[in-house]
Formats: sequence, structure tokens, C-alpha cells
Amino acid sequence: MLSFDDDVLDRPAAPAPAQANAIPAAPKVATNAIPPRITADDKRVINGTTDVNQLVPFKHKWAWEKYLAQCANHWMPQEVNMQRDIEQWKTGQLSEDEMRVVKRNLGFFVTADSLAANNIVLGTYRQITSPECRQFLLRQAFDEAIHTHAYQYIVESLGLDEGEVFNAYNEVKSIRDKDHFLMPFIDVLTDPAFKTGTLATDQALLRSIIVFACIMEGLFFYVGFVQILALGRQNKMTGAAEQYQYILRDESMHCNFGIDLINTIKMENPELWTESFKAEIVELFKQAVELEYAYAEDTMPRGVLGLNAAQFKEYLRFIANRRMQQIGLNELFPGVTNPFPWMSEMIDLKKEKNFFETRVTEYQTGGALSWD
Repeated sequence: MLSFDDDVLDRPAAPAPAQANAIPAAPKVATNAIPPRITADDKRVINGTTDVNQLVPFKHKWAWEKYLAQCANHWMPQEVNMQRDIEQWKTGQLSEDEMRVVKRNLGFFVTADSLAANNIVLGTYRQITSPECRQFLLRQAFDEAIHTHAYQYIVESLGLDEGEVFNAYNEVKSIRDKDHFLMPFIDVLTDPAFKTGTLATDQALLRSIIVFACIMEGLFFYVGFVQILALGRQNKMTGAAEQYQYILRDESMHCNFGIDLINTIKMENPELWTESFKAEIVELFKQAVELEYAYAEDTMPRGVLGLNAAQFKEYLRFIANRRMQQIGLNELFPGVTNPFPWMSEMIDLKKEKNFFETRVTEYQTGGALSWD
């Protein structure tokens, strides 16, 4: 006869082992009422409460139109022929001062567009609640990748020391100082804990957008653009100059989008645009002009290409005035003029004018071509 211990009989039954292929229980279906459809008036650039996945109805249609325009400007670096540049670089057709300009430019730009992309993807995009504006930011991030690709393509084609060029932002003071000026405005947005919704954080976002649209893309890039495009105007480094021309056009669009973004945030959130905040932005512009002028002096310690550092002091002040006025600030440097009016022609470049006439389907870089 079988016997059982009393304590065993008193124990609760063990749960049945789980089946290997057991199907998890279906989630409960929400029974909440369907929310009302979004209207254009419901949307906001920041701190919006509507579904960011709903592109339409448009409220910020200007952002969508800029997105379409930028898509129409699409280009790729390897479609630009670099063979003449390689010949000029390797056969002594450029002076030491001209070569310094090229290398210093690449030293700044190869990492600058990566910083811009990080700021967009890891920072600004997360805080923007307008789907139309987000659409442009996605395209802008892709543009920054193309620009980094373009600088790498030039470096590779010319056979430059990649370690020297790509580390310039650590090793060259005039470049390092500009990047160190920018980094705090990246760090504040890329902090995972950062969130808009208060006066302080909303102003921090607006401040960062102003720095990147009006100072980085709208000021810090312009010494380099003038220098390389001046080379191209003298029939030197024409492949690099062509790529810089397309990059300038892209950055001009980015800057214009950023200015519209800034002004829309101001309009929707007028409490952010305080007198103390405006005074702080003015000080940032003052610092930026000095940093970019120091970079101009470093890149061209002597006059070259018919340019000199003093011209850039006037030019940078002219651009700073323009950017400040575009976001509703008084100009900082009354009476300055533009010493490089030809730059407007470069910005207004139409792709159809010559892009597909100069593109190549196969190209060779510096490692494949020899001019010895």
C-alpha cells in the first residue's frame, strides 16, 4: 500500500511546466475613443502635442518646400572629375601658400560636417515636433554625410596625409578653437536627459539652433568657401572648387531653413526672446567673428589669391550683420560692406548649368593616378 507524508499532501501543486512553443497572450486592445483628427493649427515646431508621424495637413509648408528644393539639388562627390586637381597638386603648380589654404580648409571641414550631422541626428531632431521641419532635417543630415564624403574624396584624390588632415581639429589651434566654441551647444542637446518644455530648456534649444544655423553654417564656413572658390576662379583646383560650390549652395539652404526655424519658434514662443537672451546671442556673434578671423589669419599669413586677412575682417562683419538682422537683431558692425560680391553668384548656382556636363561615371583618386 502506498503511503504519503502529510507534509507533502499539504503542499500546493507545482505549476505546470511552460510549453516550449507557447503563444504569449495577446495584448489587450485599447478601448479608448479614437482621438480627433489633427488640424494644421494644432502643430507647433517645439513642444507640440500632435502626432509627429502625420506630415499633413501642412502648417509649416515652408519647410516642406525647402525639403523639395534641396532634394532637387542632389549631387555626389565622385561625379566630379579630380584629375586636373591631382596634376596641379603633384606637379608644383600651386604655391606653398595655396597648398596651405587647401590643407587648412580640409582640416576644418572634414570634421565640421560630422559635428553638424551629430547635432541634427542626436540633438535637434529629437526636440522638433513639426513633421515638416523634421523632413528637412533628415535631408540636411544626408547632405552633411555627402559633404564629409566630398572632403574625404578630395583628401584621397590628392594623396594627402589622412592622419594630419583628420586630426587638424585637435592639433591646429585656429580649428580647435572654433570646434571648442561649438561643442557646448552640441553637448546640451545630445544629452539624453535634455527635454524641452521649460523656459530654460526651450531657450537652450533655440540658442543651439542659432549657433548652428547662423554661426556655424552661416559664418564659420565662409572663409573656407571664399578661399577655395577663389582658387577655382583662377583655374586652380577646379574639381575641389566645384564640390565646394555645391556644398556652399547646400549650406546656404541649411542656413535659410535654420533662420526660418528660428523665426517660427520665436513667433510661436515669444516669451523666449527676452532682452537678456538677445544680449547673449549678440555676444556669441562677437566671439564667432573673432574666431573666424583668427582662422583666416592662420590659413593665409601672407596675401594669396588676391586675398588678405584684412578683407576677411570686413567680410565676416558683413555676414554677421546679415545673419543678425535675419533673426531680428540689430546689426553689430554698422557701415561694413561686402568685399566679395562675386560670392553671391556662387550661391545662386543652378545645377543644370554645368553639373551634368562635368560629371564622370568612372573616376580615379590620387592612389590610382601618377603625375611623376
